[in-house]
Amino acid sequence: MDFICCLRPYHSCRGISVLPAFGISTRLPAANRFLPTTSLRLTTPFLQYPKFSIETYAKKKKKKNTKTTIFEPKPNKEDESLIEEEEEEEEEQVLLEDVLDELLTDEEDDFYLEEEEEEEELYAGDGGGGGGIKLAGTTWDKEALSLAEKACESFNGELGIYAFKTLPNSTVQVRIERLSNKSGSPTMEDIEAYSKIYRAKLSEAELAKSIPDSISLEVSSPGVERVVRVPQDLDRYKDRSMYVRYANEEAETDGDGIFRLVSFDVEAKSCVWGIADIRVNREKAGKGRPLSKKQREWRLETSFESLRLVRLHSEC
Repeated sequence: MDFICCLRPYHSCRGISVLPAFGISTRLPAANRFLPTTSLRLTTPFLQYPKFSIETYAKKKKKKNTKTTIFEPKPNKEDESLIEEEEEEEEEQVLLEDVLDELLTDEEDDFYLEEEEEEEELYAGDGGGGGGIKLAGTTWDKEALSLAEKACESFNGELGIYAFKTLPNSTVQVRIERLSNKSGSPTMEDIEAYSKIYRAKLSEAELAKSIPDSISLEVSSPGVERVVRVPQDLDRYKDRSMYVRYANEEAETDGDGIFRLVSFDVEAKSCVWGIADIRVNREKAGKGRPLSKKQREWRLETSFESLRLVRLHSEC
């Protein structure tokens, strides 16, 4: 008669687990009869953290003296190492964010600095958009200017220097104008040809050691809304609309507007302005309406000295 005996499944005591045994048959080979039918496995008891305990000490009717104490369990060594790793990762993340913020801030500062430089107010004789000559005070300034003037002579009076400027970082900025047309704007071919001739003269001067090596050269046009030099440009642009900013002695402030030149007197050093017939001025009388009679008859007389800025105006 065959019989099968089994132990009860998975009895456990503190730290000891008894696994269920496989069925044992009397028909098993003799060698297998002596195999143990049970297996003992020692297991580590589950770690149990103590629960948070809160003790409150309070006096009656005095909530402000209420004191709460919270007891937290102390983490084991593995937990401490995990906490330290997490803290290190957080510190690295914070450092990385700080570095990125600094880089972005630097880029933004550079961006705003460039905008401020571009929006710098023009004035006559600034060596840039306002024309004229402005030297940085270096030992090679005058030599570079002389070579720029000699380069213009190669064009038989067709091209002239509108603005010339030197910078301490060995940079020369030149704005040329075409004297043979009324607008004064040079073509791209004019700029390329002048740059080639002037660059050759600078290279010769570098070999002669009269100017420093590796001079940076920038050649451009005066721009569409170029500054009008008073009085030498008044006759040339008398038919163009101009933005004028002037000193208003009565109001003790600067006035401005877009005017047309009615007349000027070099000996008296004064000029008379009228309101330019452009869209911005016409809209003051009403949308779609022409200049009013009052606007057409309005006049402004200014002295040359009171003119703060005069530049060409473009509606584009």
